[in-house]
Amino acid sequence: MVGLQADDNGSRSTRRPGIRRRTLLSGSAALVTAGAVGASSGCSRVATADTGDGGHLLDQLRANGTVRLGIAGEQPYGYIGTDGKITGSAPAIAERIFGNLGVEKVEPFPTEFGSLIFGLNSLQFDVVAAGMYINPERCEQVLFADPEYQMKDAFIVPKGNPKNLRTYADIARAKARMATGIGYAEIDYAKEAGVKQIATLPDQLAGLLAVEQGRVDVFVGTAVTVRNVVKQTGSKKVEATEEVTPYMDGKPVIDVGAFAFRTPERNLRDAFNRELHKLKRSGELLEIMRPFGFTKDQMTNLTAEEKCRS
Repeated sequence: MVGLQADDNGSRSTRRPGIRRRTLLSGSAALVTAGAVGASSGCSRVATADTGDGGHLLDQLRANGTVRLGIAGEQPYGYIGTDGKITGSAPAIAERIFGNLGVEKVEPFPTEFGSLIFGLNSLQFDVVAAGMYINPERCEQVLFADPEYQMKDAFIVPKGNPKNLRTYADIARAKARMATGIGYAEIDYAKEAGVKQIATLPDQLAGLLAVEQGRVDVFVGTAVTVRNVVKQTGSKKVEATEEVTPYMDGKPVIDVGAFAFRTPERNLRDAFNRELHKLKRSGELLEIMRPFGFTKDQMTNLTAEEKCRS
């Protein structure tokens, strides 16, 4: 059983520099195995230099027939299923878009969420396909496509929600023991609301179990992730709350997630965006994401440029 890890000062904010957010529900062994396989493909890396012409990676991917996706092992965004195959909303979108761009195969490269940007920029894989939140600090390190979804938070609480925890402020007022994932943006939202007891756990399944066993009063994560884990486990001891809007500096926050590319590869990002916008206009994007728990409420027309400025 995974133990609780108290959060000290290492939690990364959506405002402070660094990398954060999320982890794994199932397929841990497959994740490790696939990671080792992905690491062995390093001999096929192609150096990327900012020549000012927008990059040529798309041409190289078409020639190779394969694009390597950096995933972080978190449902529903990108993970290795119990059958050992890559799945999740981001890989499903990648299969459609890169297929339309003439790249036949997507290959997973599982890693920790905090290693995704480093792995991308060190050429371990070609694109981050992990539902990564866009914020100004990350925009200085990578080139984001426009977001495919927007997201609020939700809580896992004991059945009946005995402490009536429906906002971060409720957690603070109740002096409740809160847990969330390692690297999750929710750590900063909780601190902003005055929450004092914050522990970190490796994933949402560990969070659900911690609430079931009374080791914490609430586990906080993204709304789709929380709903999915409660539904998939069929737990009779916990429930998911309605969606929760976090606040920073007194302003409501709605996070958005997107694919990320190396900064020189503007041509690839722009081609990806064109196909993404086609899927949005036709309604196909929602149909691709719906099996992973997304709804019309999670669809967004925000742009990466807007979020990079916010």
